[in-house]
Amino acid sequence: MSTATQITLQLTGLSCASCVGRAERALASVDGVVSASVNLATASAQVEGTADLTLVDMTHALSKAGYPAEEAQAVLQIDDLSCASCVGRAERALLAVPGVLSANVNLTSQSAQVTYLTGVTRAGDLAQAVTAVGYPARTNEGKADEQVQTDQRRDAEIRRLGRQVLLAGVLTLPVFLIEMGGHLIPALHHWVLTNIGMQNSYLLQFVLTTAVLAGPGRAFYTKGFPALLRGAPDMNALVAIGTAAAYGFSLVSTFVPELLPVGTANVYYEAAAVIVVLILLGRWLEARAKGRTGAAIRKLVGLQAQTALVVTDGEVIDTLIEHIVVGDLIRSRPGERIAVDGNVVSGSSYVDESMITGEPVPVSKFVGELVTGGTVNGNGSLEYHATRVGNDTMLAQIIRMVEQAQGAKLPVQGMVDRITLWFVPAVMAVAALTILTWLVFGPDPALSFALVAGVSVLIIACPCAMGLATPTSIMVGTGRAAEMGVLFRKGDALQQLQDVKLVALDKTGTLTEGRPTLTGFTTATGFSRAELLPMIAAAEVHSEHPIAHAIVEAAGEDLPKADSVEAIPGYGLRAKVDGQELLIGADRLMAREGIETGVLAETGAELAKRGDTPLYAAVDGQIAAVITVADPVKSGTRAAISAFHDQGLKVAMITGDNAVTAKTIAADLGIDVVKAECLPANKVEALNALQFEHGPLAFVGDGINDAPALATAEVGVAIGTGTDVAIEAADVVLMSGDLRGVVNALTISRATMRNIHQNLTWAFGYNVLLIPVAAGGLYPFGGPLLSPALAAGAMALSSVFVLSNALRLRRLKPSLNETDATQEIGLATSPAE
Repeated sequence: MSTATQITLQLTGLSCASCVGRAERALASVDGVVSASVNLATASAQVEGTADLTLVDMTHALSKAGYPAEEAQAVLQIDDLSCASCVGRAERALLAVPGVLSANVNLTSQSAQVTYLTGVTRAGDLAQAVTAVGYPARTNEGKADEQVQTDQRRDAEIRRLGRQVLLAGVLTLPVFLIEMGGHLIPALHHWVLTNIGMQNSYLLQFVLTTAVLAGPGRAFYTKGFPALLRGAPDMNALVAIGTAAAYGFSLVSTFVPELLPVGTANVYYEAAAVIVVLILLGRWLEARAKGRTGAAIRKLVGLQAQTALVVTDGEVIDTLIEHIVVGDLIRSRPGERIAVDGNVVSGSSYVDESMITGEPVPVSKFVGELVTGGTVNGNGSLEYHATRVGNDTMLAQIIRMVEQAQGAKLPVQGMVDRITLWFVPAVMAVAALTILTWLVFGPDPALSFALVAGVSVLIIACPCAMGLATPTSIMVGTGRAAEMGVLFRKGDALQQLQDVKLVALDKTGTLTEGRPTLTGFTTATGFSRAELLPMIAAAEVHSEHPIAHAIVEAAGEDLPKADSVEAIPGYGLRAKVDGQELLIGADRLMAREGIETGVLAETGAELAKRGDTPLYAAVDGQIAAVITVADPVKSGTRAAISAFHDQGLKVAMITGDNAVTAKTIAADLGIDVVKAECLPANKVEALNALQFEHGPLAFVGDGINDAPALATAEVGVAIGTGTDVAIEAADVVLMSGDLRGVVNALTISRATMRNIHQNLTWAFGYNVLLIPVAAGGLYPFGGPLLSPALAAGAMALSSVFVLSNALRLRRLKPSLNETDATQEIGLATSPAE
């Protein structure tokens, strides 16, 4: 019988004893579960099962039952990652930890993003697991401190590699001049023989090369050979084996040449030393380039204020940002950054919010207005209560989104992972076969030829370039996107967005300003505007819908009290006002309730032809009025739709408006397809129909009722000025409310994926073409036998090429500027910079 295992899970969605029973039955239905006990008070489950019980089955059962296991995310900083093979091993170590659901290790940022089940494991356990397989890891604490520490570590690493390159280069230069210079310049060869002597030159090369390998090159052996012994060779192992082979052969040729066949006692010290110099040089250049790929995150972190003036009992205290709590009263002086998100309680000013919205025009702030941490106060003084602090601020959420996007693993990376898993062992096998082939079929001195070809194969292979090809492009592309005000919340969206054939748009708040105004109020016989408008407004004051705001604003402040207000999703609302039952909503609500709209239906239809939206009101089951509101189209909407068409995309509008209004607006804007009178659930059906007809699509929306559609579409794009629910359901978030950001998101997606494909083509093409050359494939046809030193140089340059190509994305320009000024989110344009 299998050994029993105990697992603790934190659950979500538990609200009563019935929930407990359903969660327990869901767990009990999983194969391998012996018993399951759910505690409502602690929202936890204690599960006893057999040793083969899997967390995947349990979490799936809980999710299906509606009580998903609580997940947490940890970010680990990992040292000593040098190639794609290291990434694979670190990920496997993380995935082997009980409770880990996913792990993405990023070679470029030397970090891992891990999703795990709360209660099963801890972030500290994850760090220990990666450390145990040879890659020291630590969890991140404070975001600002973490960024400072990361920058310091990166700078220290660059300096360390620079010193190693310099030292190795100084030691290697005499070796290279003596050996290679002698081959190229006969006079130098004769001078060495006359003044130093052949054996003494060998001894000098031995001393200098030993210093190079034992000093700057030591890390290749201390990391490479242990990895080889674990049966998990990496790039360090290839370098270690190659240089050790060249160095070992040279040792024999120097001290016991009689052990070698006659004519084969040659030295290859210069190959071993030059390989170390060139690969260290390549890593130094890589480290410098990697630092530039994370520039967007560092700029975002730089927007965070470090201190703020907190007002306590009339006393103003300069307080560290980490010590501010919700409810603190904060004073912002002219020109200062707003410290945290808050609500203005006194003062007025203009605030530069370009880092959030992309709009360079400062926004007026007065009592009751919201301010956002990281934005810049203008020429007035403000006092505000902190409403969101720490990791809850909008800026912190933006940083988190960018980090998650930068750490994402796109579907295209799956093929790379499968290849790199076997790449290094395959290279070692090819090198062994190369040596054997040269020994059997090669001309004299066959041993020398075999050594040169085998070492060249080991050195020229470059899993580093393969591992860097995708993540570097993602890091730079998503960072540049953030500077344009486009946040990729989910990595898949970066790849999927390039494939969309149609862009589906919600109307209110997406195509339009979302701030409609009352344009008409026609009453039925027996009713008056003065009587009805306050009643309708009294009910609508409980609604968050933009149309409701327009009605309330038109009615003024003296409103009666509404009771029993009930929202009817997709239709309208029901309420009791002054003892009368009031229904307000679209014509479909009246039809559903069996209320005849009569002549008001004709009035509503006529007004809808102008593009106004008609709503109907009924009192005690009798039609009372038709109300029309108009919502102005956003300034950038026409340009965005035109740009979609220029890119070969179809444009659809999905709206709850009646068909006449929707078609009028669509015809005016040049929209191709209209889906009108859609309830929230119908939006999903409409999307499915559009997907079936047109192929992959992106849906753009901003409201709570858009969340299902945002989650259903291949790519959901949320307007950043919309609701938190919509943003959470989306794959891409536009920090401004302008549709032109969608055009830029498409541009970024296509440019980044094109860049990734270029990198992968180079990385794979490089190996496919040059490994046979390194093995001596051209030699039988009169071609050259590649020197190991040249192989090392080519290998180093391949990684630098990939990084340099990815960095080109930093120069990507917006397809459409949202204003005459730059569309960027203020990373370098704020007045305080």
